[in-house]
Amino acid sequence: MNFRRHFLLTALATAALGSSVAHAQDNVLRVGTDATFPPMEFMENGKRTGFDVELVEAIARKLGKQLEWVDIDFKGLIPGLVSRRFDMAVSAIYITDERKKVVDFTDPYYAGGLVAMVKEGSSIRKLSDLDGKKVTVQVGTKSVGFLQQNYPKVQRVEVEKNQEMFNLVDIGRADAAVTGKPAAYQYVRTRPGLQVLQEQLTTEEYGMALRKDTPELTKAVNGAIAQLKADGTYAAIVRKWFQNSGK
Repeated sequence: MNFRRHFLLTALATAALGSSVAHAQDNVLRVGTDATFPPMEFMENGKRTGFDVELVEAIARKLGKQLEWVDIDFKGLIPGLVSRRFDMAVSAIYITDERKKVVDFTDPYYAGGLVAMVKEGSSIRKLSDLDGKKVTVQVGTKSVGFLQQNYPKVQRVEVEKNQEMFNLVDIGRADAAVTGKPAAYQYVRTRPGLQVLQEQLTTEEYGMALRKDTPELTKAVNGAIAQLKADGTYAAIVRKWFQNSGK
């Protein structure tokens, strides 16, 4: 009898502790990311940083939640979210119809896509000026096919690496580079004398992914993003990570 009573008390104590832990977890926002894509999310001096990181930190503050990051390869983000390893996935994820079949997305929070990077003072001021110019692109990316189809008069200079592509513009061996918007802005932030044309070649929107069974959280995150845009916090984060360094 004493053993049974002791067992019952232990079980009750354990249940109470579990309830307490579960309650505490209610105040934690667990976010999955692949921090290998500057300037959106990356590691610097052992610390996670980037546009997405700062935006999610600001969202967590608005929601009054503690933030817990879960590092995972990009291909595992959606499966990890669906299997409840975390509450939200944020890692420069494009909103696509295919992904929307499996998860919900917040309202778009940033527009990515292809852009053109040129030297300051270049005669290329708008996208139509690319015709007849030497434009470098990375082999195997959508930039190659896009230029073939939409800008057939461009002299494509195809290279293997992103860095090589940027370097050709830097040293004047190419008139422009066409690449993803975040990568282009990250590069010009640290290289004076270069700029990204404001007009984009394509637009693809980033969204924060959440499970379909947590519509309240999706609504709350959308509300937080709206508040951050209204109070100027969002604009400040955008300026920090995407403003040309030469401006």
